[in-house]
Amino acid sequence: MSSGEIWGIALDALRTNKVKAFLTMLGVVIGSACIVLVVTVSLTGKRYIIAQIEGVGSNLIYAELIRSGPQQATILGDEISLADMEVVRREIPQVVEVAGTRETPMTVVVASVEHPVNLVGVTTGFQRIRNLVILRGRFFDNGDMESRSKVCLLTEELAKVIFRNDDPIGKDIRVGELSFTVIGVFRERVATFGQSEITRESVIIPFPLLRYYTGVDFLKVLYVQSARPEDVILVTRQVEQVLKSQHRPGAAYNVQNLTSILEAAQKISAALTVTLLLIACMALVISGVGIMNIMLVTVTERTREIGIRKAIGARSREILYQFLIEALMISGTGAIAGIVIAILIPILARPLIPGNLVIPISRLSVVVAFTVSCLTGILFGYLPANKAARLQPTEALRYE
Repeated sequence: MSSGEIWGIALDALRTNKVKAFLTMLGVVIGSACIVLVVTVSLTGKRYIIAQIEGVGSNLIYAELIRSGPQQATILGDEISLADMEVVRREIPQVVEVAGTRETPMTVVVASVEHPVNLVGVTTGFQRIRNLVILRGRFFDNGDMESRSKVCLLTEELAKVIFRNDDPIGKDIRVGELSFTVIGVFRERVATFGQSEITRESVIIPFPLLRYYTGVDFLKVLYVQSARPEDVILVTRQVEQVLKSQHRPGAAYNVQNLTSILEAAQKISAALTVTLLLIACMALVISGVGIMNIMLVTVTERTREIGIRKAIGARSREILYQFLIEALMISGTGAIAGIVIAILIPILARPLIPGNLVIPISRLSVVVAFTVSCLTGILFGYLPANKAARLQPTEALRYE
């Protein structure tokens, strides 16, 4: 008997028992769809996490003074200065931008009611480093910095509180005892929920202007941006070395980057992926057991047919191949159906996803899902196929 005839007989057998084959196939459909969807969710989650972190500031390193002197006393000489910022810019070749900030609490009076705000002095490179989105107006230019112009930018939330539906650009506000002209409205590209110097109600002004009003010439946070992601660790060490070389040995600085957050997020994503893949594999194993049970029942029901085929010359190997092909057809068709469903779900869900988040479909996951599903069918279909192949013709023909 040729291989084409064996495939034809197997296909005819499945057509005869369509409902049984379909129900057996459902487990494979679910398992293969789960594999593709798990990998898709994992890749999407990873991209989303990276996008969120880069939204705060890509390739970002930040430094703060955490201890000054053996008794935790504040020593002004250990504060991070503008001179430190320029040394970092000049001596570390991998650095493409630096910026510094310092904030102080203030109040704004709106309709005779005081609102607490955060007055933040920033240097020129702050917008580029923190990826601030300018909704209206503009950011500070070099002229604003050099001339200590009395200008400011407001967060979107604060602008709504103060000016309601009016356009704030060009209007004056009074912050504490100080007056500023609003030149822009901004928001963070990715909300930090008050974990940075930018809060929901913040006013940012040129750092030289804050220094003029407060007399404080030091930065609270120094931001550094490296040229490439692979330079972040090196630049982090170099920034720490520069700060230590510029100040007394007793001063301690917290120099961090976002790599640790990214690594933690990736570990969580990997653990979740492994868990979901185990669930998908369990679904495939259950479907494999279902294939085996159905095929065993099928062998029992078709015992007389097997006996007749053997009596007219069919070899044991051909019977084995026939039942293996039936199991392969069930698992292969189920795998294709599951993969198609898994691909359609992200496509249909795309309009419901906010932003420009791209949902990637991994080709490798498609290949793995199809291969594993087919192997599951063959593995669990071998026992019934081998049982059918071992039937003796005389005993099979007597079976009622």
